[in-house]
Amino acid sequence: MSTNILGSPYILKPFFPIRLSAVTMATCVQSSRTDTPQTNPNRTQVEDDAFNNYLRQCRPMFSGLVSCVPLSEKKSKTLDTPNVLDEICGEEDEQEDNLWQQMKIEARSDIDREPILCYYYFSSILSHDSMGSALANHLSMKLSDSSLPSGTLYDLFVGFLTEDQEIIIAVKDDLRAVKERDPACISYVHCFLNFKGFLACQAHRVAHKLWSQGRKILALLIQSRVSEVFAVDIHPGAKIGKGILLDHATGVVIGETAVIGNNVSILHNVTLGGTGKVSGDRHPKIGDGVLIGAGTCVLGNVRIEDGAKIGAGSVVLKQVPARTTAVGNPAKLIGGKDNPIKLDKIPSLTMDHTSDISKWSDYVI
Repeated sequence: MSTNILGSPYILKPFFPIRLSAVTMATCVQSSRTDTPQTNPNRTQVEDDAFNNYLRQCRPMFSGLVSCVPLSEKKSKTLDTPNVLDEICGEEDEQEDNLWQQMKIEARSDIDREPILCYYYFSSILSHDSMGSALANHLSMKLSDSSLPSGTLYDLFVGFLTEDQEIIIAVKDDLRAVKERDPACISYVHCFLNFKGFLACQAHRVAHKLWSQGRKILALLIQSRVSEVFAVDIHPGAKIGKGILLDHATGVVIGETAVIGNNVSILHNVTLGGTGKVSGDRHPKIGDGVLIGAGTCVLGNVRIEDGAKIGAGSVVLKQVPARTTAVGNPAKLIGGKDNPIKLDKIPSLTMDHTSDISKWSDYVI
């Protein structure tokens, strides 16, 4: 019998696979470093020993290509210098740390139930000391291919996901949004690793930052890879708030000049597109707390006001007032244009797709 990194006994043969591909982890990036593995104070001694054992097995096969410094220690020196931003964001850092610790607890619990996933959870979650580092690693593995190495993508992602406070806060809020609104989400770590809507949204946040910095070639490359891997096509120019749920996410298309507010829930096969004949600012503007049902098309530079709900399969061509419900093709307001029924709850949080919509038609199956 052996003991895993969590102290739970079960047979391991061996702890890590003997043969590893060149893109097994984003830690295996091009480097000529020969540093001795260092201890990470945020990991237990058993976890550090396991991590170092992995590196010792990796080194002979990739001489000159493996850094022995754990990902969590590859930080810019500027991060070690206290500054005003650190003090301002102290509370957010504590909240993120609590969420990250919860994810690590969930990962350990999953390993206890499914020991076969030990290596997967270790490389994806437990070997990292921050959510940003783990997310950069996970996205780089998902989006890499034979000509775009995971190490290259990791180096690109990790700076934004560990240093940009706006993105860090948005990632945390998106994670909580999925866990709270989607009954299919059984844990934070489950969403983090497996929900492509969440992953596509975080990759877009990095692409949007690059787009805003004028690095449009890289931004468009990330958009292309996200579209190919996750079947979610979000132009890097689109502005997206925080607390976003892309439920199922397959077939979601969001145009360049679209703007999405905070705490918005969008189902699969939703298009926020143009009319096809207008240039410039040509895409929808979605307010806070909006719920957009599956298969909906919102076309043109129209606004969906705060707290509105769009029924599944609708085609929206005009503005939808706040806290109203629109459904149909073309979409019409429930209760009529002059006296629409007002919603008393925020639809993106309740995820109630059908209330009041039955009043739109007396058709009964």
